Amino acid sequence: MLILNLAEARFECTFGRGCEGLCCRNGRPPLSPEESARIDGKLNSILPALRPAARAVVEKNGYLSRRRKRGDPMVRVSEGWCVFFNQGCVLHELGAAEGNRLGYKPYACALFPLSWDEHDRWYVRQWGYQGEIWDLFCLNPQASTMPAAQSLQEEINLAQRLSVE
Repeated sequence: MLILNLAEARFECTFGRGCEGLCCRNGRPPLSPEESARIDGKLNSILPALRPAARAVVEKNGYLSRRRKRGDPMVRVSEGWCVFFNQGCVLHELGAAEGNRLGYKPYACALFPLSWDEHDRWYVRQWGYQGEIWDLFCLNPQASTMPAAQSLQEEINLAQRLSVE
């Protein structure tokens, strides 16, 4: 699988070591019907783990908004955070407890910082690359010496599986 800028990209996730989930701030990942079905099947387990304000939003309006990206509805935001964020990703924690930390997490989140361009070519999100405007410090290639090819092996493997499906 070709990832356009993999050779020069640098990335290291520092969640829990300086970053407290900034990628979830105003996070609105799109959800496919399959992803929504997995979440729907566990919603009763997910609701108690949500922040109180996020739980109220989800119980009143659901977790999907009317906004769309690439044709799929996007997750709602509450108080500036993805509704599934509560000192970390509730979906990640649920999956990890069941032995598959990415089992419920939206693909857009599980693949981060991998993305695809308008020609469906994979790339690593980096400041200034492909017009990247998100100024997260983890997307600054100068902020890490860690080659993305090394740090993103799990995400690359997931992208390869998704590309085959």
